[in-house]
Amino acid sequence: MSGATRTLLKGGVVMSLDDADTTQRADVRVVGREIVEIGADLDAAPGEQVLDARGAVVLPGFVQTHIHLCQTLFRNLADDLALLDWLKHRIWPLEAAHTAASLRASAELGIAELLLGGTTAIVDMGTVHHTGEVFEALLDGGLRAVAGKCMMDDPAGPDGLREPTEASLAESIALAERWDGAAGGRIRYGFAPRFILSCTGPLLDAVGREAAARGLFVHTHSSENVDEIAIVHARSGARNVMALAKHGIRGPRTVLAHCVHLDEAEVDELAAAGTRVAHCPSSNLKLGSGICDVPALEGRGVHVSIGADGAPCNNRLDMWTELRTAALLQKPRHGPTSMPAGHVLRMATRHGAEAIGLGDRLGRVAVGQLADLQVVALDDLLAGPGGALASRLVYATERRSVRHVLVDGAVLVADGKLVRWDREAIARRAKHELDGCVARAGLVGAPGV
Repeated sequence: MSGATRTLLKGGVVMSLDDADTTQRADVRVVGREIVEIGADLDAAPGEQVLDARGAVVLPGFVQTHIHLCQTLFRNLADDLALLDWLKHRIWPLEAAHTAASLRASAELGIAELLLGGTTAIVDMGTVHHTGEVFEALLDGGLRAVAGKCMMDDPAGPDGLREPTEASLAESIALAERWDGAAGGRIRYGFAPRFILSCTGPLLDAVGREAAARGLFVHTHSSENVDEIAIVHARSGARNVMALAKHGIRGPRTVLAHCVHLDEAEVDELAAAGTRVAHCPSSNLKLGSGICDVPALEGRGVHVSIGADGAPCNNRLDMWTELRTAALLQKPRHGPTSMPAGHVLRMATRHGAEAIGLGDRLGRVAVGQLADLQVVALDDLLAGPGGALASRLVYATERRSVRHVLVDGAVLVADGKLVRWDREAIARRAKHELDGCVARAGLVGAPGV
């Protein structure tokens, strides 16, 4: 590893999140992309960057398995609406109004927020056009991602986003060939058909076929809203999960966002195929979609991780909010011992790593693991003064307690500040680009905009 960057996280409590739940006071040495040493009182090597972890816990970075970076610009512009109205009257017109510059600004805004909150990897669904800008922002910003162009070829789809089937597939394949495995494998491609209602059967068939042939991920929405489910059933004669499975969209490289309303056959299909579910608690609450029964799914062997969804249906891309909400949400139904803090923390780290195919390299603090790490202060008023570490993190910590963040061994947040990007400049660009998007979408003066 001659010439590799070297970083020493000094003086913290290491929460390994390994099978033994190892917690120890130790230093963590990172060389290049990997953790190479964990031990007490390690000496800094010449030229090694030392980050202060005293009074803090070192733990894996969060992996959010359902995000829309393309929507971050539209935060607070689509509140208090049900899913289909939210899409038709706000999100689709705004996404169709994106230029390359506005999409880049939206992606940078989202990446900055995610990093500052301790998220180090995401599964992202872009919009239909200018998807290369999202990948360029991921490349520059340093976040780990499985990302893809949104696919929408249904003839009844919205103006500005509807596209020919072959064009949608061809552009997706071209993006996959350009970006899958970029940045040393930090960036990978995933086909992203928006949901069944926006895609034709031939497109979904092609996605299932091409993803299997190329070993790529598929990321889509499923079973989020009762109205959506009813329309899918009326059109296809099947519910969402079963309809997707018929198109070959199933298995460990498939991530289905939401899965709020499932029948027994759908749960059996998810468990048998190993299809991954991304639980989005705050988004499901805000849109009035319902509550995903996570304990029931996990009890049947379904793999569940967590994501914030997009900023317009959550208003924050904050895994700390999602952790607390996910833990609390199930307790009225399943009792106070359900969804314990340590399990929810694993969902946000190890389960997310498994969902993106990196369960053997990510999600734990251990020698040989990829160095996607966060250092979170515990010596302030928020999470102290005592209690179990998992409880302090899940129930009491907020994103402002994140001190340092590393992805692939690169320090991207130090002492609560972005290292590569200027936070104020990102905010200024976002405001400038948002004004143009709202005007192009014809939403100037619309209620709530």
